[in-house]
Amino acid sequence: MKTDVEIAREAQLEPIETIGGKMGLKRENLIEYGKHMAKISKDTLDQCEKNEDGKLVLVTAINPTPAGEGKTTTNIGLTMALCQRGKNAITALREPSLGPVFGIKGGACGGGYSQVLPMENINLHFTGDFHAITSAHNLIAACIDNHIHQGNTLNIDSRKIIWKRVMDMNDRALREIIVGLGSEKNGFARQDGFDITVASEIMAILCLSKDLMDFKDRVSKITVAYTYDNQPVTVADLKVQGAVTMLMKDALLPNLVQTIENTPAIIHGGPFANIAHGCNSIIATKAALKLGEITITEAGFGADLGAEKFLDIKCQAGNLKPDCVVLVATIRALKYNGGLEKENLTQEDVEALVKGAVNLKRHIANMKKYRLPIVVCINAFPTDTEAEIKALEKILKEEEVSYALSTCFAEGGKGALDLADRVIEVLDQGKADFKPLVNESMTLEEKLLCLAQEIYGAKDVIYSKDAKSQLARIKDQGLDHLPVCVAKTQYSFSDDPSKLGAPTDYSLTVRELVAETGANFIVAKTGDIMTMPGLSKDPAANHMDIDKEGNITGLF
Repeated sequence: MKTDVEIAREAQLEPIETIGGKMGLKRENLIEYGKHMAKISKDTLDQCEKNEDGKLVLVTAINPTPAGEGKTTTNIGLTMALCQRGKNAITALREPSLGPVFGIKGGACGGGYSQVLPMENINLHFTGDFHAITSAHNLIAACIDNHIHQGNTLNIDSRKIIWKRVMDMNDRALREIIVGLGSEKNGFARQDGFDITVASEIMAILCLSKDLMDFKDRVSKITVAYTYDNQPVTVADLKVQGAVTMLMKDALLPNLVQTIENTPAIIHGGPFANIAHGCNSIIATKAALKLGEITITEAGFGADLGAEKFLDIKCQAGNLKPDCVVLVATIRALKYNGGLEKENLTQEDVEALVKGAVNLKRHIANMKKYRLPIVVCINAFPTDTEAEIKALEKILKEEEVSYALSTCFAEGGKGALDLADRVIEVLDQGKADFKPLVNESMTLEEKLLCLAQEIYGAKDVIYSKDAKSQLARIKDQGLDHLPVCVAKTQYSFSDDPSKLGAPTDYSLTVRELVAETGANFIVAKTGDIMTMPGLSKDPAANHMDIDKEGNITGLF
């Protein structure tokens, strides 16, 4: 089979105004970035507010493994299949980060014959949203150090600056750095560091804001440091919320592109799900709901991370009510969860599959707690055997969930028609009665314990010494009513990536609590989770190239 980039290059793209026309938009509703990309104008977003919402379908998955699950590919394939069934379906996705693009994971445009296009542009600079976020974030960082250098009238304790700098690249050497070295004119020397752009609170705010003014208000409330007497210092204190918002004016508009079968795709924002809330922007999702009959969106990594945060954070912030959850699993990944080594995953092993299916069962049980109907997508691979498929189907029948096999990677929308039919059936039944698992009335400890026990399978929560003191400060500031965003490994329900399957009877350890007062949630960091990833020994960047004609190879 051809590579993703070869398939993408051979696709016949339609002009972006034609794609907009499929959603009822005209050329004047779009701000074009070349022939095949555009932003939807603010006036258009405002006009759409009067439209009724369509149906909302969330695509999530089991915990990721080296075998791959194909969540984004399934999202795109399902959207195209729904369109083949005569539905006005729109996919709403996150933008790719350059860190994973050049690292191990690759881009975020799907794969095979279920891609969003133009994949080369989307996976690289796209419309510049991430660059705007990086610039806006680092403007705040520059203003903090400048304020201290210019006299420090806010009384900022340089040892208590919590606002790091960011860049959209995996670079472990920047996790801990010293700034301000040299003469006095270079500022005061202090310890600092970098996070990856997708971990920036500016990214989280972009994805949770309702509009430009809501964004500006949230930015003004960001806590960037503390004074010598432990009082919070905000962006409003630095008086730069206007400048930050100005930089983000265009970045707040959602991006319109197309699938490989020329159906509309709205792509906007891109926080990671293991260190942030892992969903595309509320603005983009609402635009899709107003412009389409069915919106297919996604949440990053496994359902214990992305789906939980979508349902407990994004849906409450945006007043969204999902109608269905599609849970993606592969037989290969389930065998890996059952203890089979990566190099043996192509071999038939029903025993390992059945053993590893506990991971899928846990996710099914968790999603049912939100009172939402579930459709399991078995993302098929050529190495799946008839015995393995039958064994998995037997398990799903016992779980009493709807399911379908999908071959959309190899066949595009045609390969997801059965999945589309199951989704249509569920939507027509209208059995969704969505209710979040955690809510504002619960204390921070109650929220964390609820998630630990109900979603992760832990018996209790343990707080480090630092986390205990941070918890006390959060309570003193009256912030413990805020939603909690757990930063946790994506590879396991637990905070230990080596614990596969569905671990139980363990303690979830919270080592740090950070109040993101602009995003309006508390980040609870567990395990060894890092907000600045590093590159592997053999990163994807080593296998990419471009020729004199501008043809790219190795991008996926």
